[in-house]
Amino acid sequence: MVAHVAVDGKLKAGAESPELESVLRSKRMANDLLLWVGFIIFLLAMLAVDLGIFHRTAHVISMREALGWSVVWITLALAFNGVIYYWFGWPKALEFLTGYLVEKSLSVDNIFVILLIFSYFKVPAQDQHKVLFWGVVGALVMRGLFIVIGVSLLQQFHWLIYIFGAFLIFTGIRLATEKDKEIHPEKNPVLKLFRRLVPVTENYEADKFFIKRAGRLMATPLLIVLVVVETTDLIFAVDSIPAVMAVTLDPFIVFTSNVFAILGLRSLYFALAGVMALFHYLHYGLAVILVFVGSKMLLMDIIKIPVGIALGVIAVVLAVSVIASLRRQPVKSTVR
Repeated sequence: MVAHVAVDGKLKAGAESPELESVLRSKRMANDLLLWVGFIIFLLAMLAVDLGIFHRTAHVISMREALGWSVVWITLALAFNGVIYYWFGWPKALEFLTGYLVEKSLSVDNIFVILLIFSYFKVPAQDQHKVLFWGVVGALVMRGLFIVIGVSLLQQFHWLIYIFGAFLIFTGIRLATEKDKEIHPEKNPVLKLFRRLVPVTENYEADKFFIKRAGRLMATPLLIVLVVVETTDLIFAVDSIPAVMAVTLDPFIVFTSNVFAILGLRSLYFALAGVMALFHYLHYGLAVILVFVGSKMLLMDIIKIPVGIALGVIAVVLAVSVIASLRRQPVKSTVR
């Protein structure tokens, strides 16, 4: 459960009376609810500011703008980590930072797939931000449901943690051994069903998802792209959420670390899209991280790996893979 702020002094084992224990429990629940409501309000406000003010008009996102927003989202995540430290203490702050770093690193692989999707569908550059924005909104809803269900299952059925751990190890090995990542949107079952049920225009219609033509509501190819992005993120969530659960089962920490990593996904995409081909060894680093957190899950009842050590291992693996990529001979062609 969510770490609790001490209310009316520290809650000691063996409360003086059942009545006192009931009062303290009620106050903890009220604080938890206030914490969740406050964070949701903050999240909605940031999404409104992003789309309604800074990106009201469709335009091509420049490298400078993308880097600026990346700094904003990372700064907000670190500031929130400071809030976690102030209210809950150092252990929870470490859990959040580790979960955030895991999600942030795994999102880089997601960025590469999104790049391939945009290239496949030839999405106009000025419309890509809108697709990513609504893709993020959908991802937040889906991941929130995943987290609630996943944490509840792990708390009731502890043995599931071994299945999650083995799955992460398998995913890491598969990521390390796959040669070239390819996507085949035409084989996506969700997309096939969508096209069967909804009429779609032949061409893009500015940045619109729907248009009316001859009194008939039709979807545009931009909505098709959004559907593919959403289903792709759903697949990534199956990997990334169990990876964070290897760090903590606190639903508030799991959700907020996911949220901040996802909120920064769009700006990170526009900042890295043009140089993704340079990070040749990064997917090996991500594979090692998945195998590490999967092993941590499998061994958690035998060897308790402190969160601080896990954070250090993940940071070192990422640093080594990035440095090794940058020191490698430049590739002949880069992604445009």
